[in-house]
Amino acid sequence: MNTKKEGILPSFFFEKEQTLNLPVLKIADLKPVYPIIQGGMAIRISTGKLAGTVAKCGGIGLIAASGMSSEELLEEMDVARKIAGPDGIVGINIMVAASNFELITEVAMENKIDLVVAGAGFSRRLFSLGKKYNVPVVPIVSSKKAAIVSQKSGAAAIVVEGFEAGGHLGTEVSTLELIPEIVKSVNIPVIGAGGVGDQEDFLKILRYGVSGVQIATMFALTKESNAHENWKNHILNANEKDMVIIDSPVGFPGRSINNKFLEKFKNNPIELATKKCIGCLKHCSKKFCLIQALENARLGNIDEGLVFSGKYFYKIKKILSVKEVFDILLKDIEKL
Repeated sequence: MNTKKEGILPSFFFEKEQTLNLPVLKIADLKPVYPIIQGGMAIRISTGKLAGTVAKCGGIGLIAASGMSSEELLEEMDVARKIAGPDGIVGINIMVAASNFELITEVAMENKIDLVVAGAGFSRRLFSLGKKYNVPVVPIVSSKKAAIVSQKSGAAAIVVEGFEAGGHLGTEVSTLELIPEIVKSVNIPVIGAGGVGDQEDFLKILRYGVSGVQIATMFALTKESNAHENWKNHILNANEKDMVIIDSPVGFPGRSINNKFLEKFKNNPIELATKKCIGCLKHCSKKFCLIQALENARLGNIDEGLVFSGKYFYKIKKILSVKEVFDILLKDIEKL
């Protein structure tokens, strides 16, 4: 296996030429077996079954709480805990841009969720809740400034997400460009995210000195993912030229797989403009209903839905189990 120096490399990558050791990820008192976090993919792509299975396999599983009611979230947390077992680590991912962001976050914390990962915005209130309930808060950031502010606000760790990630994007800078400066700027764990389609991508991010890696699309395309088979097959049957960046109603660019819905949005946007709004987002352009579009696709209605995906989706060739994804990522690697 190639261990050629690339960027900022931690010393453990040079211990043996043939054997690589994984760093230890520690977020507050949480210490997963492997430094792998499953990205929280809404709407209802990553629910209790996926998050619980990832946790059972030794990573950190995240339930995508955005778009869920309090009751639904509690049900999914219960599912995840039963699968994960007593030692499994289960958190939620929540969009700060969601109208019920604070309510859902507090419900999760009150019911002893292990950690909260938050993206699509920044909220100081989140850190107050984390302190109140003694739950680690992990913001998703895309700049050195946001990383430093997060640490000063009380973040237990940060996820640094680059332009290669799927879904909503906070930067046009690649993950590997962002990580080195941020790693040097904070003294809390840094988790790299965006651009993992195979083991090579996973190791490449680790070689830049992070404590862990967040992976989404590989887990979205597993048997345990809550996405419809049509959703999974749409990604598996796409090629590189089908990747597009859209202007999401939430106010961020979004990385998606092209389909009839996006062609319609491009050619006749007025037709998709939101007619009835349930106010799920704090700020929304109403160009189309984001929640409905994501849910349509997740349920298998691809022609009327939005399919978010990471940049390197095309490296994934078939639907695997979560265990098989771990086997791919960890092949020939030992824990430190």
